[in-house]
Amino acid sequence: MSLECKIPLDQPEGSNTGRRIALITGITGQDGSYLAEFLLAKDYVVHGIIRRASTFNTSRIEHLYADPNTHKQDRMILHYGDMTDSSCLVKIISAVRPTEIYNLAAQSHVKVSFDLSEYTAEVDAVGTLRLLDAIRTCGLEKSVKFYQASTSELYGKVVETPQNEKTPFYPRSPYACAKLYGYWILINYREAYGMFACNGILFNHESPRRGENFVTRKITRSVAKIFLGQLTCLELGNLDSKRD
Repeated sequence: MSLECKIPLDQPEGSNTGRRIALITGITGQDGSYLAEFLLAKDYVVHGIIRRASTFNTSRIEHLYADPNTHKQDRMILHYGDMTDSSCLVKIISAVRPTEIYNLAAQSHVKVSFDLSEYTAEVDAVGTLRLLDAIRTCGLEKSVKFYQASTSELYGKVVETPQNEKTPFYPRSPYACAKLYGYWILINYREAYGMFACNGILFNHESPRRGENFVTRKITRSVAKIFLGQLTCLELGNLDSKRD
């Protein structure tokens, strides 16, 4: 199955058909794939940004392309891009002219963020800034609704349980610190430029599409393999861990 990836740069500046147009970063992830599915069902035109690779990493959204309705009037279009490339983000946003942007892209592995701290900051922190600046560069700050996927890792060393929107943040990893920058730069741009921009603080949530490196998926997959006779024991890492 081939997936079409293109940027319709011949689209007239500022043109759209009056339909709701969503741009999703991280569309191939767990949340991005469910969001694309949800918005398509509501008759949105959905655009997604994916990174260029030698093979497609689109298994979570391939079922959407199997639906012939998805292909009608280019209802779902993928664009090659990267959160570390400002010019590419400006080009995509200028061409798509979205009415809504959902920033779900991230280097989201906490342990990896200690090894790739600069890259994590570039994607999760500065990447959010690049998107916000691209919106302003394209003159869409008064028309686009922007959603930023934040994380419960902002709370880190928690000072109260349960947490709420007023609980102080205490990030304890490069990933959490990068996400904290994204959280506050969004609020700054909202207040400085009158943008419609909001944060969603996401805690762990499960689905069949969650990454297999998370402990819940490790357990369920291993149990299934043991049942099928493909595995004899379940191996886990640090059992003293208090988070997944």
